[in-house]
Amino acid sequence: MAQDSLETLSINTIRMLSVDAVQKANSGHPGAPMGLAPAAYVLWTRFLKHNPQNPSWPDRDRFVLSAGHGSMLLYSMLHLTGYDVPLDQIKQFRQWGSRTPGHPERGHTAGVETTTGPLGQGFGNGVGMAIAEAHLAARYNRPGFAIVNHFTYEIVSDGDLMEGVAAEAASLAGHLKLGKLIYLYDNNRISLAGAADLSFTEDCAKRFDAYGWHTESVEDGNDIEAIDRALRAAREETSRPSLILLRTHIGYGSPGKQDTFEAHGSPLGEAEVKLTKEKLGWPLEPTFYIPAEALAHFREAVSNGQKVEASWKERFSAYAEKFPELAKELEQIIRGVLPSGWEQSIPNFPADAKGVATRAASGKILTAIAAKLPTLIGGSADLNPSTFTMLPKMGDFESPERKFTDKQGSAGGVWDYSGRNLHFGVREHGMGAALNGIAAHGGIIPFGSTFLVFSDYMRPPIRLAALMELGVIYVFTHDSIAVGEDGPTHQPVEQLAALRAIPRLIVIRPGDANETAVAWRVAIESRACPVALVLTRQNLPTLDRNQFAPADELRKGAYILADAPGGKPDIILIGTGSEVSLVVAAREKLAEQKIQARVVSMPSWELFDQQPQAYRESVFPKSVRARLAVEAALPQGWHRYVGDSGDIVGVERFGASAPGNVVMEKLGFTVSHVVERATALLGK
Repeated sequence: MAQDSLETLSINTIRMLSVDAVQKANSGHPGAPMGLAPAAYVLWTRFLKHNPQNPSWPDRDRFVLSAGHGSMLLYSMLHLTGYDVPLDQIKQFRQWGSRTPGHPERGHTAGVETTTGPLGQGFGNGVGMAIAEAHLAARYNRPGFAIVNHFTYEIVSDGDLMEGVAAEAASLAGHLKLGKLIYLYDNNRISLAGAADLSFTEDCAKRFDAYGWHTESVEDGNDIEAIDRALRAAREETSRPSLILLRTHIGYGSPGKQDTFEAHGSPLGEAEVKLTKEKLGWPLEPTFYIPAEALAHFREAVSNGQKVEASWKERFSAYAEKFPELAKELEQIIRGVLPSGWEQSIPNFPADAKGVATRAASGKILTAIAAKLPTLIGGSADLNPSTFTMLPKMGDFESPERKFTDKQGSAGGVWDYSGRNLHFGVREHGMGAALNGIAAHGGIIPFGSTFLVFSDYMRPPIRLAALMELGVIYVFTHDSIAVGEDGPTHQPVEQLAALRAIPRLIVIRPGDANETAVAWRVAIESRACPVALVLTRQNLPTLDRNQFAPADELRKGAYILADAPGGKPDIILIGTGSEVSLVVAAREKLAEQKIQARVVSMPSWELFDQQPQAYRESVFPKSVRARLAVEAALPQGWHRYVGDSGDIVGVERFGASAPGNVVMEKLGFTVSHVVERATALLGK
């Protein structure tokens, strides 16, 4: 078969496989795969470095379909090129238990790099993947040994570009000059609800030029040679990320629905499928028809992938001979193995009545463990002086091509991609999406920080990190109304409840410096789920662990910090974070009234819920119905622990602008008020 005929046949195979799957499911988005099939064909057969037989090969190119609604495009490419996505799974598109869900899911389908669907998130993930590649390349490559050397490719839609997170991520990528980041924009001028002109008329090329991106325009999305030239130009541009604007036609080939929003989010319908097949010269039967010539052409990816990986392994072997320590370290981080003895660097804090803010303790802990964990990198949303998340002297992740005369806020050390401090700027949403991409890439433990109240800005990527089981670490400081003078706009009330509502996210609000140390250890070890550390602005007493239970008990989520004589309390006082020392003081006052209280420190509901029933019962015995939880946050959710006979001292209003201790006092977070509520529970 002539090459041009084979290419046309292959492209139409992508189109019709996608159309048949959507039609059989009677659900899905056929238009994007039909319009993007030529671009996907060129990228996957001419450019993408991958091995379908080993989807996790570390130096593969990354491909992200940010426009996740067009998932059948990705599933078609995965099946055709030889990934473990058999045809029977294509036929089960969007069905219960299939490997072809409505939107791509990382860890669920071979070859899917990241979970996409919420528009704009994949865009930010790609930026994170490019950051990870640049950092690992700068750290481990040596002259003549480009061991880390791959591109991140992505297909984005108008919806991705409209979402604000894309603006944040694009601005960051342009600033960082991420030259191995290449996006293809599906410029089909149709959104789900109608013509894109109804809401989206900006000049995207000029917009991305302003961000510092390289842009290319392809006027005919079916012109595979023009697409080829644009991709080659993008690969040759090493100091800027690239956006290729493809003028495509949604639902290409459909006589009645091409270039209409009807092709976006609904099956074509049996009659229109027939007309489309006739127009493209495609057999009406059987459905899911894959021509042998096209399949053989696509499956060349298997042998090509095996060869390119084998070549990389040869280079790595030579690299390991010349740089054995670097090779050993790189192998470890690829496997996700933590260095032996890393935890020995975690500091221990002496008892101190004045104490230290848990954000400040966290900063000391982070600096100490970072020295032993070369894979730990991250930063904040322009808040390092407040969140204490800078890694001193460990370098700034910046393009070496970008020259600065004013380096205020620099961490010190190197000024290139090997730097471990990421300056995200005031871009919480983009930071969250990029952190997910860094984690999904592999080889790095990423952390990001902001004030707890601004976790709202990054809730979508936090949710996706939990869904993907990514070990991202969030450092949220200024955790309550005790923030004080900044007022209710900066005082979190409902954010703890919102974070605790996310499945698989571990939320930890430590009660003193030593609990913070254990919380960091839990976070580093939790590679299969994200962890949110919730830390105070104000100082907290560092408890004397000779008098109280050891801080390592934090691992259990909740533990008996101090018990009543004989282990038979009249009441259980439960505290988290800054309220732990408050209930400890209240216990002493209750004892003066001959009321025996058990104090439970409960820094993490999620860790506690993972414990055996017998342990949970030992902390909260059914025989003790008087339970009082004290937390400077919305009480929502606490009833599951205090029970019908318990009570909660919480915050059910917004805060106020005043010194933090005044706000806490006015809203009831005092020893006297806790004692009053406890005695009321006991009817005394």
